[in-house]
Amino acid sequence: MLKDLVIKNRSCRGYDRSVKVTKETLLELIDTARLAGAGMNVQPYKYYLVYEEEDAAKLNDMVVFGANLPELGLPFEGTEPPAFIMLCHDYDIFDDASRFKVDQGIIGQTITLAATEMGLAGCMIGNYNKQKVKEAFNLPDRYSVELIISIGKSCEDCRICDLNEGDSHKYFRDEAGVHYVPKRKLEDIII
Repeated sequence: MLKDLVIKNRSCRGYDRSVKVTKETLLELIDTARLAGAGMNVQPYKYYLVYEEEDAAKLNDMVVFGANLPELGLPFEGTEPPAFIMLCHDYDIFDDASRFKVDQGIIGQTITLAATEMGLAGCMIGNYNKQKVKEAFNLPDRYSVELIISIGKSCEDCRICDLNEGDSHKYFRDEAGVHYVPKRKLEDIII
C-alpha cells in the first residue's frame, strides 16, 4: 500500500557506506520520476548524477544535513551518502525556475519513494550554495541546481511520532540515536 511506503520514506542523514549506489540505480530513479506529473508538461529539469566516490565526497562537503540538529554534525563520519541526484532547471527550456517549485517536490518525492521501494533511502536537500555547487561541478550557465537528493542504504532508525498541539514540529533524536519525526494528527489538520 502506498501509505506504508510513505511511512517508511523518511529523510535519511546516515548511510551504510558498504552499499554502493550505481549509475544504473540512479537512472532507474530518474526514469520513474520523469513519468510523474509536471506543470504545463514543460518538464524543465535535467539531472546531474553523483555516484563516483570523489564526486560524492566533494558534494558532501557542500551540503548541510539536519539543520534542526546542528550540534550532531550530521552525517556522522563514515555515514555520508554514497550518491546524489542534482535536480537542475534548464533555462533553455523555460526562463523562470520559480514557476516549477511544485514540480521539484513531485520529482523529489517520487525519487525518494522509488528509492524506498528499492530498499534505499534519500534526503531532499535545499541547504547548499547553488553557485558554489554549480561551479564545483562545471555546470553550464543554462542550469541552476534547484534541489539535491542524497541516495543510499540507511543506517538510521527513523520513526514517526504524533505531534500534539503546542509541541515543537522539529525532528529530534533520543539518547539511543533514534530519529523521531513529529507529524500533526489527522484530527488536527482537518478544517
